[in-house]
Amino acid sequence: MRATIAEKLANSKRRIDRRLDKEKHNGGEEPMFSADNIQYEISSRTRGIAHGGIGALHALARQIGLIDAIDRDLKLLKFHRPYHESDHVLNFAYNALCEGTCLQDMELRRNDEVFLDALGAQRIPDPTTEGDFCRRFNSADIDILQSDFNDVRRGVWKHQPDSFFDLATIDMDGTLVETTGQCKQGMDIAYDGTWGYHPLVLSLAETGEVLWLVNRSGNRPSHEGAAAATDRIVSLCRKAGFRKVLLRGDTDFSQSEHLDRWTAEGTMFVFGFDATPNLKGIADDLPAEAWQPLNRNPTETAATQPRKRPDNVKEQIVVEREFENRRLCSESVAHFAYRPTACSHPYRMVVVRKNISVSKGEKLLFDDVRYFFYISNILLLTTEQVVWTANQRGNQENLLAQLHGAVNALKAPVDTLESNWAYMVMTALAWNLKAWWALMLPVSPGRWQERHQEEKRWVLGLEFKTFVQAFVRLPCQIVKTGRKLVYRLLSWNPHQRIFWRLVTALRC
Repeated sequence: MRATIAEKLANSKRRIDRRLDKEKHNGGEEPMFSADNIQYEISSRTRGIAHGGIGALHALARQIGLIDAIDRDLKLLKFHRPYHESDHVLNFAYNALCEGTCLQDMELRRNDEVFLDALGAQRIPDPTTEGDFCRRFNSADIDILQSDFNDVRRGVWKHQPDSFFDLATIDMDGTLVETTGQCKQGMDIAYDGTWGYHPLVLSLAETGEVLWLVNRSGNRPSHEGAAAATDRIVSLCRKAGFRKVLLRGDTDFSQSEHLDRWTAEGTMFVFGFDATPNLKGIADDLPAEAWQPLNRNPTETAATQPRKRPDNVKEQIVVEREFENRRLCSESVAHFAYRPTACSHPYRMVVVRKNISVSKGEKLLFDDVRYFFYISNILLLTTEQVVWTANQRGNQENLLAQLHGAVNALKAPVDTLESNWAYMVMTALAWNLKAWWALMLPVSPGRWQERHQEEKRWVLGLEFKTFVQAFVRLPCQIVKTGRKLVYRLLSWNPHQRIFWRLVTALRC
């Protein structure tokens, strides 16, 4: 980062610190929002854009080879008049990054002259054209597009330190995409009455990247197609240089017929397993000394004085109105060897026993015992660590929530299964660009190394909306000068020092 830029950032921080200093606020006779006589004018010279960070993301897409890979391998257009395949694909991702929530929001960007100039575009596709582009895809084309993403991903991973390749944890889960349409090909009714689709999502737990996405009809089981997608992603991680690969999934993904093969290939797994009557019988017959208390990891430790726990209002209402109430009293864990029917070898079956008290009002009705099973081929972990490893898969629920509500990738705006699949994959690219943005952040050796590593982890863990507010929604003046396209930042936020580190790295 240039010294002049660092000085300007420091000055901006000092000015805002002075304004936010509580000790320097005197008076208070008038409200803070005191602006009056507000007038609007149209600028004839200065031109601005609200999402100035989109330029850095476009520079990132170009540098990591994403644009070239798409245009090289994806052949959907007979003529480029005027758009290329990469123009269409990036239009979906950039729409999400600029807080667009649907296809129609592309029209806002299409009619924004400054946005077009900021990306060096004469024009961009309209929503109708983009819907037609989605319909051009078949399943083979979508595989090509996702394979291109994974080739680019491997290039990004090469910039990571050696410790990054210690372990690749692949989480898998299905999620329902509801639609109110009645004429969408491939839609069906799910187990809970939801009409729509049931896509499968595979992600990398360490970075949150979406590694593979498969759209399916709404009535298909969660595990359908999971083994084939998993094999493809395991191969990707092996080629990338990961030394260990761990598969995680809930009970729907404990596909017994594949466990022997994955074990022979050196792939580790921790899957939930259905609590069948025979497994419950084995757990009931375990001796008392086989069980040990399950101590959950503490969530967070208060940095200052711990706060008083607030009253449980919900609990009070349940007791007062004498609703049936279930409380977890204790948890214990044990393990035993078990060979599923489709397997040739026994595996480690870890069982968690939950003791639950069932009450109504102030009266204790009875105690309920429930079992939760996890099958694994990992022998080096303790039984507690196996449970914790399985429970950490819950973070993928947060990822799916981001894809649903923030990125708006898990929607069905088009009219066929394949076209909606293509829409999901192209829009989910916005989430992957966020992850690649964080992974490409340079880490300087020396005294700043620890701070830069922590900032990298922080950006990787950001929610999509927070990432957009911190690094994309940056008001900029767009200036064309000579052969340069200059984004001149018009405001300051506390995260711009991180932003400038990546911009400087991309420019170098």
